Amino acid sequence: MTQTLVPIVLFVCIAYTIKVVVEALSRRRLLQTELSTELLESLVRSEETQRRHAALRWGIVFTLLAVAFIIMQVAGWNQINAGVIGLLAAALGIGHLVFYAIVRRLEH
Repeated sequence: MTQTLVPIVLFVCIAYTIKVVVEALSRRRLLQTELSTELLESLVRSEETQRRHAALRWGIVFTLLAVAFIIMQVAGWNQINAGVIGLLAAALGIGHLVFYAIVRRLEH
């Protein structure tokens, strides 16, 4: 198990580090350009909204995945089969649809 988990965690850490560095460089370039303060404030507000929406999305998705795993445990499904994969896929899909509905409601 450890032999599989370590490369996966290493890959995720490297990908996240690259993402953070690229975002920092793009922010630096953006600040070096002479943009109006209104435009910069708008960009910062937009970024903050996107972060909150991302937290909401993954909170909903992970909660529904947890519910799917609880259902699998209670039902005694210990083998990976089409039903288990379907339940997990449905949990992911429903999570994203619930997020979409909430965001649409918040925007209007």
